Amino acid sequence: MSGEDAHATLEGGAPPRTRSWRRVTAVALLGLLAAVLAVLTVLAYLRLRELRDSESAAAEALAAARAYAPDMLSYDYRTVEADLARARGYATGNLAGHYGELSRVLVPVVKREQTVQQAAVAAAAVESATPDRVQVLLFMNMGTTRLLPGDEQPHKQVVQNRARFVLVKGQEHWLVSELSTLIGNAPGG
Repeated sequence: MSGEDAHATLEGGAPPRTRSWRRVTAVALLGLLAAVLAVLTVLAYLRLRELRDSESAAAEALAAARAYAPDMLSYDYRTVEADLARARGYATGNLAGHYGELSRVLVPVVKREQTVQQAAVAAAAVESATPDRVQVLLFMNMGTTRLLPGDEQPHKQVVQNRARFVLVKGQEHWLVSELSTLIGNAPGG
């Protein structure tokens, strides 16, 4: 060891070459840590934006489901074709096709029995939401009046029902892509 190296070792504790490697390693680790933190920050920001978009979508779709449900689940024997056409306007995909099929099957029965069905939303809640797909559970009060063949007086019935709508974001507004009714008694408490 030369005199300068010995002097550097005595004063700083490590030879200059060891100190420079430590410095390079520390700077590299700090750079790596900064890069990892930057990536995590971007990912957190993107996730937060998706959550905000989902929250906004949930509010919009919930309002749409509340507005569409009475039209999609109500009909009157005097206007049933127009009622089903209006309901089909809120639907997309297979559900829109289903309303076409339903029209062919339901219209003769509804007219023969002079059926009037009125649906009213009692409550609704979002089950799940992403920015472009929202699932809504609706609690419905359904009033039905029908005159069965051979009867002189119409039969009236009021039931509580549940429906699930899956709404997807259309170009201008939300559309119902799936509709299912959940028939049965609510679980007792």
